Amino acid sequence: MGTVVFIIQILLGLAFLFFGLMKFGSKQMTEEFARYGYPQWFRVVTGIVELAAGVLLLAGFWHDQLTAWGSLLATLCMIGAVVTHLKVKDAAAKFTTPAVLLILSAFLLYVNSGNF
Repeated sequence: MGTVVFIIQILLGLAFLFFGLMKFGSKQMTEEFARYGYPQWFRVVTGIVELAAGVLLLAGFWHDQLTAWGSLLATLCMIGAVVTHLKVKDAAAKFTTPAVLLILSAFLLYVNSGNF
């Protein structure tokens, strides 16, 4: 299982870095947050939290406690994303990615729950 967890951790770390950076300059993200009814400052805060989660997940290869904190941040972000998509009544295809990221983040949090 160690290899599977290792791969999930890398993929999640990279995904959160990518999506976190998108929150800062993507026209699509600006429009989506407006559609959700959220202020634009919340888009920036979300981006910062996602970047922090990504950095913590990748830095967790050297310190297990960082993986635990990164997976906690990632899980909380994805709970918020899924709830938001449900709130605006998006089609399932719109929140498939956040749902998958939530499941993987929660799994990684479970595996690392003893490292807090």
